[in-house]
Amino acid sequence: MTAQTEQELREELAAAYRLYAQFDLTDMVYTHLSVRLPGEGHRFLVNPYGLLFEEITASSLVVVDSEGHPQQETSWPVNPAGFVIHSAVHRAHPDAACVMHSHTLAGMAIAAQKDGILPLNQINMEFYGRIGFHPYEGIAADDNLSERERLVRDLGDNMGLILQNHGLLTIGSSVAQAFYRMYYLEQACRVQLAAQSTGAPLHCPSEAEVLRARAQFETDPDQGQMIWKALRRKLDREQPDYRN
Repeated sequence: MTAQTEQELREELAAAYRLYAQFDLTDMVYTHLSVRLPGEGHRFLVNPYGLLFEEITASSLVVVDSEGHPQQETSWPVNPAGFVIHSAVHRAHPDAACVMHSHTLAGMAIAAQKDGILPLNQINMEFYGRIGFHPYEGIAADDNLSERERLVRDLGDNMGLILQNHGLLTIGSSVAQAFYRMYYLEQACRVQLAAQSTGAPLHCPSEAEVLRARAQFETDPDQGQMIWKALRRKLDREQPDYRN
């Protein structure tokens, strides 16, 4: 994959923020999506603190260092406490170019359950054994640096985390992959809650069947790229100002 320029990454991440808003994945101005910038040092793009995700544009994104401190002039604050989660993952996983976090109703409800994602549906099976668990330690604050080590440990080589009693997190080698994983992890949570709400007995396929389905997802070379291109075309038609 050809390395993307800063402007290309700005447009990719701004698109992800707009899509978060469109698919009801936001928590007002809270949570972050971040992407690593090319070049030396640990620099990332994040949202300016205080803007709704539907307001974010490529030029409004802020360059920060690994502690979440701005590395450019900006009229908006950056929330360094909220960047603790991102900085931990980025620094420990060079392959995690993009990190996404959410506080959705479905994600938080599953994060309150002991067993996490159950293989109740084909969508859920993609994440079977691939989502870590991080116990709740209070609000992720910039003075709780030791939590970073535990976050990294609990993520391991998984594609995401359930932050228990908190929310969801996904990583990806690109914005497209991280968004694909977050969208479908959210769908897995919604499917599970819908199935549980019926009160009917739940059926999980055998582990062999679940592992077969997961392997089929893992060997798909697309990894969300086709969906991402389609979503970018949709944004270009309906909200072209995200590129500004």
